[in-house]
Amino acid sequence: MTSSSANDFFDRPILNNPYIEPERHWEMDDDDRPTQVVKPDRRASRLATALPAAPTGSGSGRTGDMFAGQGHRTDTTAIDPSPMVERLRAELRKWRGTDPANWRVSPVTQRLLRHWREIQADKNRRIRPFFCQLEAVEAAIWLTEVAPRSGKTGRWFLDRLVEANNIAFTPDGTSVPTAAPDLMRIAFKLATGAGKTTVMAMLIAWQSLNAARGRSKMFTSNFLVVAPGITIRDRLRVLQPNDPENTYDAIGLLPSDMRGDLGRARIVITNFHAFKRRDRFDAATGTRRALEGHGAPLETAETEGEMVHR
Repeated sequence: MTSSSANDFFDRPILNNPYIEPERHWEMDDDDRPTQVVKPDRRASRLATALPAAPTGSGSGRTGDMFAGQGHRTDTTAIDPSPMVERLRAELRKWRGTDPANWRVSPVTQRLLRHWREIQADKNRRIRPFFCQLEAVEAAIWLTEVAPRSGKTGRWFLDRLVEANNIAFTPDGTSVPTAAPDLMRIAFKLATGAGKTTVMAMLIAWQSLNAARGRSKMFTSNFLVVAPGITIRDRLRVLQPNDPENTYDAIGLLPSDMRGDLGRARIVITNFHAFKRRDRFDAATGTRRALEGHGAPLETAETEGEMVHR
C-alpha cells in the first residue's frame, strides 16, 4: 500500500498494463471518493446502485445474497452479482494458469484461446486484445464448456445463473417469475472504451467455428445483435465477416485456416426499435380523431405475434 499526494488520483489515474490482469488500484472510501492510497491488488467487484435508499428498518435497500446462495428478497437491489464475479475471477485465474490439455474445452476453443493469448502477448502488433476483453470471453467459455465438467464448483455458478434468470422485478420492486424462463441471459459488463465490439466478434468466432467444426448443440452459427440506436447499429457492421473493415481481419482474431468457416455464420444486426409494435393504420391525427368520435381509441397496433413474425 502506498500513499500519494492530494492530486495523484487525477494526475495519473491509470496504474495498470491493459494487457495483463490488474495488479494495483486506487482505494475509494465508502462514498466513492479517492483516498489517494494505491492498494497492491485488483479492485474487488462491488455493486453500486442509484436506487433511493429504503426506509430504515424495512429490510429493503440492501444488496442481497442471491449469488451467494442465500435466496432472494422482494426489493429492487436483491440481486448483487459481486460475490459471483469475485468467485468467477478466482476460478478463471486458476484455470488460465493450467496446462492447455487440462482446459476441458473443445479443440476449436483451445486453438482460439491459444491464438488470442499469442496475439495479446505480441508487443509488435498494432492492435491486440486487452486483458478485460479476453477475460470476458474466457468467462463465457468457462461457464459454457468448463463449468458443466467441474463438479460442485461449476454447478454452483450454473445454479445461480438459473435462479437469477427465473425471476424478474415489477416497477415497485416485487419479485415475480420471469415471463421467459427458457431465455437464459448472461451479461458481461465492460467500461466505455474497453472494446465491446471486439468481445462480440470473439464470441461470434468461438460459437460459429465450433458449430462449423463440431456436432455439439451448445454452439450456434446464428446471431442477433441488438443496438440501442441506428448510429451504433451502423458501427456494428464490422461484425459482419464480409465487411471491408471487419473486426476479425483488422485484429487478426482467427488463424488463417479457420477464417473460411466464419462465412457460415448468419449475423443479423438491428436496433431495438425494430421490436416495437408498429401501427397498422396510417392516418393523420385529425382523421383518427374523426373515426374514433367519442368512443374508445382505435386499437391499430400490430399484435406481439405479428411483430415477432415480421
